[in-house]
Amino acid sequence: MKLLELINYFRKGGNYESFCDEHFLNIDSEVIEIYMRTPFKLENELVFFEIEQTGGMSDIEFNGLMYSNLFDFYFFLDVIDESNNEENKKVSDQEIAKSLLNYALNNA
Repeated sequence: MKLLELINYFRKGGNYESFCDEHFLNIDSEVIEIYMRTPFKLENELVFFEIEQTGGMSDIEFNGLMYSNLFDFYFFLDVIDESNNEENKKVSDQEIAKSLLNYALNNA
């Protein structure tokens, strides 16, 4: 799954519980972290880990590939909530993806 697909899933009404269930993530985890293949690009695949698995590490190797932490799922869901308010509904998924990637690049 790519960042744009994740945004689209949640902006179209997907919910956190269903997402965790579909991706075999523990809904009771302290936090689910979103990682992306490095270097960060919108086309790169995402992977999701419970913080209990990563120990909060910024960079991890998974299936022989390096991934870096973008942000946690709570931050992402806050952005999605904001994007769905009346003022921001016209902002495209692509624009949100670019903003989120820019945030990750500049606030890591």
